[in-house]
Amino acid sequence: MNPPYDVLVLGLGGMGSATAWQLARRGMRVIGLDRHGPAHDRGSSHGRTRVIRQAYFEHPSYVPLLQRAYELWHEAERESGHSLLTLCGGLMMGAPDSEVVLGSIRSAQEHGLPHEILDAAEVRRRHPPIHLPDSHIALFETRAGVVHTERAVQTHLDLARAYGATLRFGEPALSWEADGGGVRVRTAGNTYHAQRLVLTPGPWAPSLLADLGIPLEVERQVLFWFQPRTGIREFLPGRFPIYIWDRTGQRQPYGFPALDGPDGGVKIALFRSPDSDRCTPETVERAIRASDEESMRGCLRELLPDLDGPRIHATTCLYTNTPDHHFVVGLHPRHGDRVALAAGFSGHGFKFCSVMGEVLADLALTGESGHDLSLFRLDRFQS
Repeated sequence: MNPPYDVLVLGLGGMGSATAWQLARRGMRVIGLDRHGPAHDRGSSHGRTRVIRQAYFEHPSYVPLLQRAYELWHEAERESGHSLLTLCGGLMMGAPDSEVVLGSIRSAQEHGLPHEILDAAEVRRRHPPIHLPDSHIALFETRAGVVHTERAVQTHLDLARAYGATLRFGEPALSWEADGGGVRVRTAGNTYHAQRLVLTPGPWAPSLLADLGIPLEVERQVLFWFQPRTGIREFLPGRFPIYIWDRTGQRQPYGFPALDGPDGGVKIALFRSPDSDRCTPETVERAIRASDEESMRGCLRELLPDLDGPRIHATTCLYTNTPDHHFVVGLHPRHGDRVALAAGFSGHGFKFCSVMGEVLADLALTGESGHDLSLFRLDRFQS
């Protein structure tokens, strides 16, 4: 007897929700499972906003994926009627020889992306709250901006349902197996059968994929919203961009314009903070420590002193890192005809959710993707 579903998607955060949409819109019988509720705040797909950009300092190979990601984000906007992107421009700042600046310029030049190179004085003239040191420069990208996270996840879930997907929440997976007859996923109350499985486990990847020997490590991050001491006018979209500031060897702040109204504050966080806790989703300390806020305020006083006002909100988030900070995407080495997986998005993956949904749908159904995934090979850490 054939399984009742064509594909089971395990994990319905950013990547899984987009995968469910892509599969369902192709007419597949889809079931999706998640251990928490829809668009929850226990993993990595929350915090209201994520940066989106195309002049990608991490590696030029990401740029074609990003160009397709933009197209698919806009498709989801058209299908749903929801605004998922705010393209307010972006500054990649640092010393001229820093990774963020050099890598962004390399990607922009290799792929012909529109951009400007600004000295510190020009950055300060255009964006007065930013106190960039004289020795630093910036790449400005007009098409950079913001993805609205919970809204994006919920939109993908709603679109998947509209195409007929079955979505079940509050059902942690206890085990899964695959053989010639399909795949089976067992939860506390049910066993689900499907032809194929897509694993998008987020910060639960280290335990779920432990048998593959992929060196994944979960890191605690803290996101803050502060109220500017001078009001939000200079922080509004159109006046204020997203930004990343590469302080080589130190904590790297990144942030956003004011998107939550006059009393919503302005979001800022630290990218790959060297002293962040290693944890699991079960052991992470979700309470905000005084030391978390003091570290953040130290960066504010240096770069954005006007933002060193009252704290409006803060929350914890989880990065699942690989040693090289590139993703892990592909077919399971023992069950490649049945199981595709994506993990290790290393704190810069959410902007790719729309295109990763397409990639994973292709891998699940055909075993191949039209995108170059060589940077993300599962076996690259094997000696």
